[in-house]
Amino acid sequence: MEFLPISVEDLNERGWEAPDFVLVSGDAYVDHPSFGTAIIGRVLEAMNFKVAILAQPDWKSDVDFTRFPRPTLGFLVTAGNIDSMVNHYTVSRKRRDKDNYTDKGEMGKRPDRATIVYSQNLRRLYPDSPIILGGIEASLRRLSHYDYWDDKVRASILIDAGADLLVYGMAENTIVEIAEALRSGLAVKDITYIRGTVYKSKEGPFPDDAITLPGYNEVKKDKDKYSDSFAIQYKNMDAILAKPLLEDYGAWKVVQNPPAFPLKRSEMDWVYSLPFARKFHPSYTYIPAVEEIQFSLMSNRGCFGSCTFCALTAHQGRVITSRSKESLVEEAKKITEMKDFKGYIHDVGGPTANFHQPSCEKQLEHGVCLHKECLHPKACANLNVTHEEYLSVLRELRALPKVKKVFIRSGIRYDYLMYDKNDAFFDELVQHHISGQLKVAPEHINDKVLDAMGKPRRQLYEAFVKKYEEKNKQFGKNQYLVPYLMSSHPGSDLNAAIELALYLKKIGHTPQQVQDFYPTPFTISTCMYYTEKDPFTKKPIYVAKTAKDKTYQRVLMQFTYPQNQRLVFEALKVAGRLDLVGFDKHCLIKPLKESELRKNTAFKKPGEPKNPRKSYSK
Repeated sequence: MEFLPISVEDLNERGWEAPDFVLVSGDAYVDHPSFGTAIIGRVLEAMNFKVAILAQPDWKSDVDFTRFPRPTLGFLVTAGNIDSMVNHYTVSRKRRDKDNYTDKGEMGKRPDRATIVYSQNLRRLYPDSPIILGGIEASLRRLSHYDYWDDKVRASILIDAGADLLVYGMAENTIVEIAEALRSGLAVKDITYIRGTVYKSKEGPFPDDAITLPGYNEVKKDKDKYSDSFAIQYKNMDAILAKPLLEDYGAWKVVQNPPAFPLKRSEMDWVYSLPFARKFHPSYTYIPAVEEIQFSLMSNRGCFGSCTFCALTAHQGRVITSRSKESLVEEAKKITEMKDFKGYIHDVGGPTANFHQPSCEKQLEHGVCLHKECLHPKACANLNVTHEEYLSVLRELRALPKVKKVFIRSGIRYDYLMYDKNDAFFDELVQHHISGQLKVAPEHINDKVLDAMGKPRRQLYEAFVKKYEEKNKQFGKNQYLVPYLMSSHPGSDLNAAIELALYLKKIGHTPQQVQDFYPTPFTISTCMYYTEKDPFTKKPIYVAKTAKDKTYQRVLMQFTYPQNQRLVFEALKVAGRLDLVGFDKHCLIKPLKESELRKNTAFKKPGEPKNPRKSYSK
């Protein structure tokens, strides 16, 4: 019995009349610790709860939702590893063609807003069963939030889904506490005290020390109120310092309890020691997402990187938890025994690979700084910069029999690397852990935009590039550096985009793909995008929202492409920079023929797809 049950036949084999929980997921069932469904299922199993997996049920029928006998304790619902709307739509709201978390990459096996749809179906079929939401989609929609796809402020997902309880963040300890409360006979409506949960109530109890946020009717009408609410939420995401938050919906009140404490190292080691099959269920042919993670190690959680466009702070927090060397080596040994292992460990990392310990000792006792970031706008004087333990792990992994190479493919924070006065990790990174090219994320080159992104300034990135090139020469390597860059982030206007284009010309690099800023729930950048203000300073900020503005910024990053020449010319004309059209070495493009200038360039309305297939669930 390598896998958790997925059918009544599996239940019968185990001698179960009914499961304690049915875990409903928008992903195909992959029993690997990179999948939240697998982790929650295995943790509950280890605590003697009976868990059945209902993966990608047909939401248009009741058949799948009634596959199992009614669970004795309730339903756990997740959209999967990725937000279902991000999974389905590009930033231009075009339907994607492939779902990497589905058998053979087939699209259409989960609904839009999967958490809501699954939960509503279950509520209709099982009106008295507890329904508990979790996963990234629920976590980042736990309170009112701006929704890019509807272009409006939506209510807490608890309200829309009709569920009883929501678990946010990394939920191993939280879900066990909930499960034990239910097993003890406590009604789900009375589970109002557990960290890392959000509940709704008409009558209370409500925490005495709760901070009352602006009500939902206020934030959906008033952008300043929305910004105020977001700022309060952002400053209440540390387990030590956070207060409960209360949001009024009229008939209901939604309460967010303080975050769960990060797992201790011993707890994290235990989670990853559970008996995962480390593969997809045999009922499938092939799950594309498995390819990258099958031979990878998750070494840490949390991030103190300050990126305003990232939701990691809201989901995992700023405090780093990492696994022990012994735990990572033990898992690596299991990987080397897998039949398809060819000697290459693909990654040893997490949200940020080279964050292996908390940024400072203070936060473990007193919490993170509420009005200061660890790395931005410059490194905090208390920042603990060291790669020693992480490097020790990598060395031991490299020494394992059957291991030819250990790669690092998670993001490397180059600023943190540059702040390390000991070059040992930089040296060994270049010598042993790069597969031909190192991907880093400067994201932009204009300092004003970088400040809005919470990223280090251009000068530090250029110093890193120089040092990287020197290290490659020193060790006889010819490894490329591939910068991730983003267009249309709040703060980036046409002049900033031109500055980035000139930088790309200077270094002789044309990005093969350009990431347009994608406003996803619960990030500072999304708040900026919606309100056009910084939520903390209240200062106005430029936001590119029209299809024309976004397109101009995108094509400027790929100004060398012949098909972009007409649009690049238009962008330069709008910006009053036709001095960059000509034959001089400083110019971005050559003069266009008159026939090219007469070509009509049609812009769609912002976000309008070529073939509209909207199916956004209410």
